[in-house]
Amino acid sequence: MAMNSLKDVYIDQLQDLYSACRQSLECTTKLGEAAKDEELGRALKDGATGIADGMDKIATICGEHGVDPTGEHCKGMEGLVKEAKLHALEEDYGDDDVRDAMIISQYQRMVHYAIAGYGTVVAFANRLGLDSDADALKTNLEETKEGDVRMNKIAQGGVNERAA
Repeated sequence: MAMNSLKDVYIDQLQDLYSACRQSLECTTKLGEAAKDEELGRALKDGATGIADGMDKIATICGEHGVDPTGEHCKGMEGLVKEAKLHALEEDYGDDDVRDAMIISQYQRMVHYAIAGYGTVVAFANRLGLDSDADALKTNLEETKEGDVRMNKIAQGGVNERAA
């Protein structure tokens, strides 16, 4: 697809974000299964649910614009997922709290990437006057930010202290 307008860029970025979410969903589920801290495990399970809900919203928006949400493959998230698997799931750890600290750090890298993606598509939707798109995407953005704050609280509330 030729990029001839902001709407073209917007659609491209929606598809890229959908791909990023799809990739991070599988990884987040695995991180949640590997977490030993119960609160962390619950937060990651909730994160996976939020990612799936976000994907549904993006798919609906893409459908309303007559495009397939799977039109892109996000190489950025591919790299982040690869790193998360390598460092948090495949690495040997002698201490569960140390692994949990790594799980949080890797999850937050993926979340920060999603925050950037959602922020971008919200700005594009606003500029294009796509108010209902912008509202739905802003909800995803805010929920993603809340998940990041929750991870900070879990890390600072005990995981990092125990890992030290």
